[in-house]
Amino acid sequence: MDVDGGNKRVFHRLAGATAADTRHHPKKVCYHWQAGNCNRHPCPFLHSATVYGSTMSCNNNNGRRSHTFMNGTSTWGHGSGGGNHRAVRKADKVCNYWVQGNCGYGERCKFIHSWSCGDGFSLLTQLEGHTKVVSGIALPSGSDKLYTASIDETLRIWDCQSGQCTAEINVGGEVGCMINEGPWIFVGIPNCVRAWNTQTCMELSLQGPVGQVYALVVNNDILFAGTQDGSILAWKFNVVVNVFEPAASLTGHSRGVVSLVVGPNRLYSASMDNTIRVWNLEHLQCLQILTDHTSIVMSVLCWDQFLLSCSLDKTIKVWVTTESGKLEVTYTHKEEHGLVALCGVHDSQGKPILLCSCTDNTLRLYELPSFLDRGKIFTKQEIRTIKMGPGGIFFTGDGSGQVRVWNWTIDPTISIQ
Repeated sequence: MDVDGGNKRVFHRLAGATAADTRHHPKKVCYHWQAGNCNRHPCPFLHSATVYGSTMSCNNNNGRRSHTFMNGTSTWGHGSGGGNHRAVRKADKVCNYWVQGNCGYGERCKFIHSWSCGDGFSLLTQLEGHTKVVSGIALPSGSDKLYTASIDETLRIWDCQSGQCTAEINVGGEVGCMINEGPWIFVGIPNCVRAWNTQTCMELSLQGPVGQVYALVVNNDILFAGTQDGSILAWKFNVVVNVFEPAASLTGHSRGVVSLVVGPNRLYSASMDNTIRVWNLEHLQCLQILTDHTSIVMSVLCWDQFLLSCSLDKTIKVWVTTESGKLEVTYTHKEEHGLVALCGVHDSQGKPILLCSCTDNTLRLYELPSFLDRGKIFTKQEIRTIKMGPGGIFFTGDGSGQVRVWNWTIDPTISIQ
């Protein structure tokens, strides 16, 4: 990246195809592309709305993935190198008649007849049962069960082999969030955090929150909870007596804390007050307040030395630490709709992919650092929860109560059904 003194780096997104990109194609437009389901790569016919970009190199260093964007040597928002996967057409919307099973246009329909478009990923299965927003998905270590939670006040347990729901637990309130740490499951409900140990069946209730608990994160045996009144409560696990003891209360936000994430010796909190606060994990003191967003900051994500944040102001911001130790925005990605949640995964080739849930009931997939469009997932209502799983699997939970399981496939030219 080019750095000019203390000035901010300026980044631009690469978009659109050049004349050189299309000169070898015939003049005929692909019929299957017009119908929204061309899976040929390369296609001998025109895809007039195709966005051409490039991918990022990936090297293996002592068994660890190493990407150029993670060590600060690449440019955010730019294509780089020479990618070999088929680019994705940006679809407008899913056909409502297709959803109902009665679209008569078939391939001639101008809308999408699929729950996704893009390369390299596919829908494995769909889990039905929740009746309202899915607010948490967890996979405890050492367990063959998947846990999902909802504001319908239930926690559902699914068998990972059969996909069947094996248990339904009423947790006594709308679930605002749920995480797992080791064998523990933590569930945030109004005025309380409930904890279950999936190995010992121990159950605890942690009192102290005021209002709904929206966010949870664990660091070094300390559990942090972001609450509706803007405070962040901390509990320390006492291994001698097997209880969580109150450790601290972090105050400063003027409205609810909706997202928490831990980085190297830092805790980041995103709030309805449009700010992100940076906390020192050793002294639990606020080090910096980030005010670049103009609406509610819905989600924060740490990816190596970078912090990513998304907001209802329709932007994703990438933050980097300067020589002075302060965070500043190094790139802003703009969307047409507000953003709800972020999650980072790797595709089948080890490339970093950012998953971004938007308020138009879509999940956008971008390859980093170029923000190259890799696809889109459609839902009946906006996705509130995204969770990484093992072996290239990821999960999404939406506002209608549906939980879907997705998988990165080995063959990037596979047809998405």
